[in-house]
Amino acid sequence: MKTYSGQSGYVYQYYFDGYRAYREAHEQGREFVFTVSADRKMWHAVSVHLHDDAVAQWESAHARTLSGNERYAVAKLALFQAFDDRATPALMKEPVHVRAADVESIIETLGL
Repeated sequence: MKTYSGQSGYVYQYYFDGYRAYREAHEQGREFVFTVSADRKMWHAVSVHLHDDAVAQWESAHARTLSGNERYAVAKLALFQAFDDRATPALMKEPVHVRAADVESIIETLGL
């Protein structure tokens, strides 16, 4: 279990459960699943959807493939961004969607 202090003022505990392929209406990619709590009493799953088109756009622009570890890092930082941006823990029940601009920004932050 790890802890993250969000800019929202909440301190979250979380751990990584795993990932799987997902497919929704017009999107597909990897779903990274984290179990999250803001009070250590109530726990729920939070999905981070890393869209295949977002990854493909980044890979095409940078002429290289993102490794599995890099994809996990993008998903984890997208989760942290949601911790920072979402006003209340209740809003963390909605999936986090990682778009092309998010991938670019996160990879730049990581210095990859």
